Amino acid sequence: MNIGLGLPDAGTTVVRASGWTAGERPGELVRPLIEDSSGFRTMLMQILPGPLGEAHAHDTIEQIYVMEGDFFDEDASYQAGDFVLRMPGTMHRAGSKGGATLLVSYAPLAGDRE
Repeated sequence: MNIGLGLPDAGTTVVRASGWTAGERPGELVRPLIEDSSGFRTMLMQILPGPLGEAHAHDTIEQIYVMEGDFFDEDASYQAGDFVLRMPGTMHRAGSKGGATLLVSYAPLAGDRE
């Protein structure tokens, strides 16, 4: 995956999203925005129709905003405008029936930051 910009020391930073690249799982395309060594990551993600990979968990907080399309996991189905918050260690397997564009952000718990 392309590495996005790290967190700035101060002030405001503008990130221009690059082209879409293959994500970590089949059926996933990403545009990295922020990828910082302290665990903060933000990206745009396109999900092709179908299931996504095996069940997995993240060691950070995962935040997903559905920009367009549909998205699902074992708990529910989500539509454009829905916000999904997963705490570290939450097992999940996700996918999309018709495809989706998501804004995805990962953040460490406050006590986990370097």
